[in-house]
Amino acid sequence: MNDGVSLRLGTRGSQLALYQAHTVADLLQTHAGAVCEIVVIKTSGDRLAEAALSEVGGKRLFVKEIEDALLAGSIDLAVHSSKDMPAQLPAGLGIGAVLPREDARDAVVLPLAGPGPQASGLSAQASGPNLSIEDLARRLGAAPRIGTSSVRRTAQLSRLVPHARFDPVRGNLDTRLRKLDAGDFDALVLAAAGLKRLDRADRISVLVPPEACVPAPGQGIIAVEIRSGDAAVRALVERIDDPASAAALTAERAVVARLGGGCQMPIGAHAAVSDGRLLLTAIVVSLDGARAARGRADGPLDAAEHVGLQAAERLFAEGAADILAEVDRARAAVEGLQP
Repeated sequence: MNDGVSLRLGTRGSQLALYQAHTVADLLQTHAGAVCEIVVIKTSGDRLAEAALSEVGGKRLFVKEIEDALLAGSIDLAVHSSKDMPAQLPAGLGIGAVLPREDARDAVVLPLAGPGPQASGLSAQASGPNLSIEDLARRLGAAPRIGTSSVRRTAQLSRLVPHARFDPVRGNLDTRLRKLDAGDFDALVLAAAGLKRLDRADRISVLVPPEACVPAPGQGIIAVEIRSGDAAVRALVERIDDPASAAALTAERAVVARLGGGCQMPIGAHAAVSDGRLLLTAIVVSLDGARAARGRADGPLDAAEHVGLQAAERLFAEGAADILAEVDRARAAVEGLQP
């Protein structure tokens, strides 16, 4: 395949997904001379836009139809938020490249006019991303309503804001912000990366330190998925690959793969990169936040998978298997009640 080739790039149709797809397309044109046709594909997660992720299942929810199109050959590559990708990819597919990581942290967003009557009057304008978690918890009041569809965030933040009510919130970024500003919630918790990429960093009230809420594996990283055997496309996308972010993603995904967890599991993993080395922090938390297992590991970039596996073994030593089994039992009990 020669430079100047046309590629069909598959993506979801959300604001953030289209931003990510166009970013990859622009980079491929600049660095590989490839012209991309953006192909929007509706996924199961898009069709179930109002359902809670914990109820409909998170594994491949936002990628299945796109991956199916890639396997069928109707697109040449796919662009995803890497945190939406399952730890085990379908046979025949692989990650060909990742872009430099944006901020991996979670962000708390407060209403423009201040939170609801249960809280104490803190507004987005009266705060800033340097506000501490402890100060935020005090100002939010006794029982704030916090919007998030992530069990990982709920499990960890319930330890920091023990009397909060965590309610699911879905929809694109503008929809979520409208619900917040209309008073449906006292705060939202979102990925800082998405807010920054869509020029909404001004809405960030608090950036949550990774040690307080370990991010989702792959959070802040855009991944390019290709067919494993497509050497020509691989050669093109490798021109836009960021090795440090790729190593971080490999380590974080190795944790999830070893634990056997999916997208909607209370698992956090974050690899910081410094001086050619990874420092990986991982956590598994019970759904109520009462129990947690933590694991750390470090190593060179070229040993990323080993670093992830090492952290996972330390999680097991801290009781992660029991916590995950408890989560599975709770899920099975809820599913058994469904009509």
